[in-house]
Amino acid sequence: MIVDVDPKFSTQTKARKAALDLLFQADMRGLSIIKVLDEQRALAETPIRPFTIELVQGVAQHLQQIDRRINDCAAGNWTVARMPRVDRNLARIAMYEIDHSETPDAVAIAQAIELATWLSTNESPAFLNGLLGQAARSKTAN
Repeated sequence: MIVDVDPKFSTQTKARKAALDLLFQADMRGLSIIKVLDEQRALAETPIRPFTIELVQGVAQHLQQIDRRINDCAAGNWTVARMPRVDRNLARIAMYEIDHSETPDAVAIAQAIELATWLSTNESPAFLNGLLGQAARSKTAN
């Protein structure tokens, strides 16, 4: 799934894309997220960005809670298991940011949509916008 990063992307977007690559790889290989992160750290010619590490470790630490929130916020009969891998892992990154970081919700959502537009299906940006918008609204309602 590793795709060259568009040079127009900001440093933060590139970090999110790198986090997506690691999560996607763990998902595809059936390995723990931290194992894949450790492998990449050992093999990387340049250091992995700290923000990428923060996102990957955060998703790994809160994965069960994040997946429950995604399932709760998904419309219809969509579940984490039914989502395309790219969408599932973009949703996980954004949900981590919405629930566990200082990143403004709107930024986390916009970044997920931007990456989905570039990397996933034509329907993915709208799907993620609805899912993550519901997550942000339900967070502020609690």
